[in-house]
Amino acid sequence: MHIIHGYEGLTPDQRGATVALGNFDGVHRGHAAVIAAARALNPDAPLGVVSFDPHPRQFFQPDADPFILTPLAQKAAKVAALDVDFLYVLRFDKALSAMTPEEFVRRVLADGLGITGVSTGSDFRFGTQRAGDSSVLQELSGKYGYTTKALTEVADENGGLYSSSMARTALREGRPGDAAAILGAPHVIGGTVTKGDQRGRTIGFATANLPLDGLLAPQFGVYAITASLPDGRTVKGVANIGMRPTFEKTVPILEAHLFDFAEDIYGLGISVALHAFIRPERKFDGINQLKAQIAEDAAAARAVLT
Repeated sequence: MHIIHGYEGLTPDQRGATVALGNFDGVHRGHAAVIAAARALNPDAPLGVVSFDPHPRQFFQPDADPFILTPLAQKAAKVAALDVDFLYVLRFDKALSAMTPEEFVRRVLADGLGITGVSTGSDFRFGTQRAGDSSVLQELSGKYGYTTKALTEVADENGGLYSSSMARTALREGRPGDAAAILGAPHVIGGTVTKGDQRGRTIGFATANLPLDGLLAPQFGVYAITASLPDGRTVKGVANIGMRPTFEKTVPILEAHLFDFAEDIYGLGISVALHAFIRPERKFDGINQLKAQIAEDAAAARAVLT
């Protein structure tokens, strides 16, 4: 898959795709259906995904609580897994946000990307004041020479919706299994392993620490996890996500203890998948009580991951 930043100055072989248009945070099963709909519009055309960075909500509400499920690199990896040819990343800024819906269609989709078709979710909005939607794309399709498809909300066999907001709610409520059902896989938090206080190694539970760095914070507590290492290995473990109240910390972090693992991975990029919520975060009276609880948490996580 080719990642293309912007819509101007594209070469002929980068134009002419049928695209799925949206934010695609999480790249969940509903998003996969929108991408499949784009492919079906013209199976002989290249398949593209058009997304935005930063997320429009981050642009308009920079002080809002972090909510992003998939930063750009992770989004790109999930999109690539769907056999997409091009990921077009549009910088969401003042100029883009000020475009009218027709100006966006003309300048970005038609003149810039030269699309042959476009699919969206029925709830997707674009253009200044969020005035554009799937019906606007349909109305303008004849004028600008593309076909369209809008998907209504996609649900599972029990009527549960596949949506980014539903996945966020599940994670914030400590329901990683429900989030995984929406996302199509366990939720992943990735990042570079940083050095912490190195207190864990003194009590027999060394941890790999990942700052959340603006990502959505799941419910604070302990999780059964697997960690994917740069060399392709997957290691089981247990992780605490939260503020570490026993040590009066003020910034949330993910601390992962990997089972039967003693290698130095400081400075390496890893991805941690959340499989099950074990218990809420709590404050302990001292190191001995904390150590005993971690041992219990590790046993519980091993049982879940067996």
